[in-house]
Amino acid sequence: MTASVPAHREQPSQRIAQQILDFLSDIPASRERPSEHPRARCDAIALAARRKAFLASSSLALPPGPLGWLTVLPELVAIWKIQAQMVADIAAACGRHATLTREQMMYCLFRHAAAQAVRDLAVRAGQRWIVHAATTHAIRGIAERIGVRLSQRTLGSSLARMLPVAGALGVGAYAWYDTRQVAGTAIAMFTHDVEFIPGDRSIEVPAQRVQRDRAQDAREAGL
Repeated sequence: MTASVPAHREQPSQRIAQQILDFLSDIPASRERPSEHPRARCDAIALAARRKAFLASSSLALPPGPLGWLTVLPELVAIWKIQAQMVADIAAACGRHATLTREQMMYCLFRHAAAQAVRDLAVRAGQRWIVHAATTHAIRGIAERIGVRLSQRTLGSSLARMLPVAGALGVGAYAWYDTRQVAGTAIAMFTHDVEFIPGDRSIEVPAQRVQRDRAQDAREAGL
């Protein structure tokens, strides 16, 4: 009799990638109206989102031990929902919600955490942003690379759950910081002009005009 082959277990990075793809299938609606003072309104939206992210993350991280490990992925999804709504509201406050794309949402959510994965989606050139449309296949590939990056980060989050209160506060503090980074990217994008490039055209931007965050790129590379 031939022994049966165990079913392939989905890797954590694959589960995260699939959650990202499911999550990006719909752009959140927003009740925000274009503001006469968009920067001030965006700062207020970002502050409220940071508070929500801290409370949600620290609450989900309270269960200790193995039970706490089961909340890692739900925590990520909960924080993404808060951040995605924040990005949508910031775009709306700047009068740009109608043109908000999945590429912009993906870039804003993951630029600080997985810069190498999303760097081809958008680039800042002078006083404008250039956003490149991506195929479904390309979006899946980017999600998979983000999944690999975030699965490494979730190991530290899992270990923090071994300390019920202190660990929860640490996880919540990181969610606060993470949401602040997302807000910074969104505000930088939506308070400037945005040019959209179809998927069948290449982005041709003079190298000297492209503004990249070299410190962030170095952190992403592990330097």
